[in-house]
Parts: sequence; structure tokens; C-alpha cells
Amino acid sequence: MAEADLRQFLSKVSQLNTLVAMSETDPGLRRALRNCESHQEVVNLARGLGLEIGRRWGDGPAHTGEAPPECAGDGNLLEGACPPPGQEVVTVLASAGGWRLERIHSCEAASPDGFWYDQSEWEWVTLLRGSASLRFADESCCRQLNRGDSLLISPGRRHRLEATDPAPGSVWLALFWQEASSA
Repeated sequence: MAEADLRQFLSKVSQLNTLVAMSETDPGLRRALRNCESHQEVVNLARGLGLEIGRRWGDGPAHTGEAPPECAGDGNLLEGACPPPGQEVVTVLASAGGWRLERIHSCEAASPDGFWYDQSEWEWVTLLRGSASLRFADESCCRQLNRGDSLLISPGRRHRLEATDPAPGSVWLALFWQEASSA
């Protein structure tokens, strides 16, 4: 482990320990923690107390500024300003023939009520940072995705985004392609 990674890890442990100590002396905070139904709710509660426990080990510091369009495929995929809450920024990193590679940066994003993606392309997607909830029309519950998780979505498989993380947001890498036609 590099020294910078070790410092980041120890800082997170220290902030978690601070949260634990605060919860042991503040019954209201303990109740609020008990009422949290997801990891993200705990992260948000801690952030409101001035603690940053949401950054996962190995995630770099939050950066600002997007690369100019001609350099969109160059640089660090985790850098860039977080979009406003409820929005996503899609950057095409590369494309040719029947495929394209996109970087998607989501901040508290969700599909509009009643909207389902129903695309004609294959999609392979992975989360590089953050977490997300994705729902498929043919499944009874949401898929909870975390950093490093990936999915292959076949054409015509209806799905929707239920939620992504608040700032610094969730960063996706998505590869889309058309089925090869037989000639």
C-alpha cells in the first residue's frame, strides 16, 4: 500500500471512530443511525456532522474541471467536477463502427418516474466509483451495485436507474455495441 493510500485509509478509520464515539454520547445520533436503512444514509448523516466516511479506499481526492472535448478519452476517469444533484454527465471516450465507450458521472441521479431504458444495443457497465441501485423490469427487487461491480445488459432488457450517490457521485464506464448482423 502506498503511503498516500495508507493515510487515506487511516483518516477514514479515524473518522469512523469519531462517529462511533459521538453515537455513544448522543442518544439522538444513536437513534438517527439506527433509523438509517442504507450505507448512503449513514454517509449522509456523518457528512452532516462534518465527517467524510463515504470515500472508499483507493478513491482519489475529489477533483474539479473536465477535460476539453478533444482530450475526453485522455486522463484519469475519476477526475472531473461532480454534476449537479439529480443529473448525469455522459462523455464518449471512444467509438468506431458499431460500438462506443462512455464515461457516465451521476450525482443523486434516477430515471424519471415511469421511464425504462429499452435499448437496441448490448451494454456492459461497471461502477468505477460510488454505488447505485438499478432495477430490471423482469426482477422483483433492485440490484445494489458498488465500486467494481459490473453488469451485461442484453438488448431489449428494460431497466431503470433508481439512485446514485451524492457528491462526489458515482462514475460508470459503459460499453455499448450492436449485435453483429449476419449477411
